[in-house]
Amino acid sequence: MRLLFALAAAAVLQAADYDLLIRNARVIDGAGNAWFRADIGVRDGKIARVGNLAKATATRTLDAKDRVASPGFIDVHTHVENVVEKVPRGDNYLMDGVTTVVTGNCGSSDADLGALYRRLEKLGIGLNLASLIGHNTVRRETMGTANRLATPDEIARMQELVRKNMGAGAVGFSTGLIYIPGTYSNTDEVVSLAKAAAEFGGVYASHMRDEGAKVLDAIEEAVRVGRETGLRVQLSHFKIDNRRLWGSSEKSIALVEKSRKQGVDVVVDQYPYDRSSTNLGITLPDWALADGREKIKERLNDKATRAKIAAEMEKKVRALGHRDYSYAVVASFEPERAYDGKSITQINRLKGRKKGVRQEIQTILDIETQGGAQMVYHSMGEKDVDRIMRYANTGIASDGGIREFGLGMPHPRSYGTNARVLAEYVRNRSVIGLEDAIRKMTSLPARTFGFQDRGLLREGYAADILLFDAARVQDKATFQKPHQFTEGFDFVLVNGQFAVEEGKLTETRAGRVLRRQ
Repeated sequence: MRLLFALAAAAVLQAADYDLLIRNARVIDGAGNAWFRADIGVRDGKIARVGNLAKATATRTLDAKDRVASPGFIDVHTHVENVVEKVPRGDNYLMDGVTTVVTGNCGSSDADLGALYRRLEKLGIGLNLASLIGHNTVRRETMGTANRLATPDEIARMQELVRKNMGAGAVGFSTGLIYIPGTYSNTDEVVSLAKAAAEFGGVYASHMRDEGAKVLDAIEEAVRVGRETGLRVQLSHFKIDNRRLWGSSEKSIALVEKSRKQGVDVVVDQYPYDRSSTNLGITLPDWALADGREKIKERLNDKATRAKIAAEMEKKVRALGHRDYSYAVVASFEPERAYDGKSITQINRLKGRKKGVRQEIQTILDIETQGGAQMVYHSMGEKDVDRIMRYANTGIASDGGIREFGLGMPHPRSYGTNARVLAEYVRNRSVIGLEDAIRKMTSLPARTFGFQDRGLLREGYAADILLFDAARVQDKATFQKPHQFTEGFDFVLVNGQFAVEEGKLTETRAGRVLRRQ
């Protein structure tokens, strides 16, 4: 009798059409199409059918209750390699509807992606993860942080590192040309390394050499890389970061569009905030940061050199349109956590120094001597943020990372980028429409980075699926209280398994390493 019951149960399972059947959804498929009502059948981690499935059976049926069903969001500009092994589920991203991330941006990646991928596959991760191979990484591996052009032999060695990592499955090559040591390179070096990546295909993702007064020159440099290599070009966190030039994004967008008409496949990404986040070292002149931490300390402890650095910093901050460093807020400073969340101006006062940009520069140099800090900078204007978001070829990306909940005062973009777009820029202000916002988070980045089976709700695609109420999705993270999860992404499926269910994280880690296809 027990055997007959078991056989009957097995027969029922075999008879089910789908593992999961989502009914009564408003489908936004990711292509920019208007939403439509449909059911979604999932089988073996894939989308098996989208349509009228009234007569279908499933092991589990979920009533969407008229929620939006969309592809999982693809965040192609993240920095997760240093934390993903500590928080492998990627909680903050899952709660914001992200199912796939691309790391290795701004020229900094793991130096051995093959080894990283093997570790992550053994560990198990909650998000799908792909990586670029970084220019700064291969340059540092080859020649440290030397402030000079690479020799032909060094370029050849860097090319081999690029080839090795592209062969391991990197989705492309990234640069961070305002950072050490990439800033010491010339365009010929970048093109040479990008050509090595182009042997495998993929994308060239660039944190350009300038995002303010010389942004047009920087765009031209990135476009040249694409033109000479055939790689698709992704311009990272597209912005105007010079206060004196706020409103001039019309020119930079026009140049991108002109380049596209000339046959270079160039697109941009953006986070929906008027504040950026990076290290404190960018406030110093490039030359002061060469040759390693001990050499930096030596320069800062030399009176004449320190004075030269300070003079260049004062000239630079004024050229950016700032009277002082009140726009610069410490996100994380390990030697003194009391600084977290305070501006350089406030910290300067805490140290008992007089007001003024020159004293604040000395405060910055003191912090840099102690190893530097991660910062948040109020550097962009809302008019430019809106215009860039409206541009058809802008993808949404956080430029954030996986966060250890409660640690430091990070930029809220790591927690709330996608929800902020849907709540503020779609629902509250109508800067863009819902279907277009979803396209910018799904099929546009998937196309650029070559994810051929993600980014759309289509049959045969991976079942990375979101269910949410567009009227209720809300980012909660703020600059004052950044460690707050998004609300409203009620169900998040990664490869057909529930990573978030009824708004709560599950223990499932169904993410995969995505090697270049």
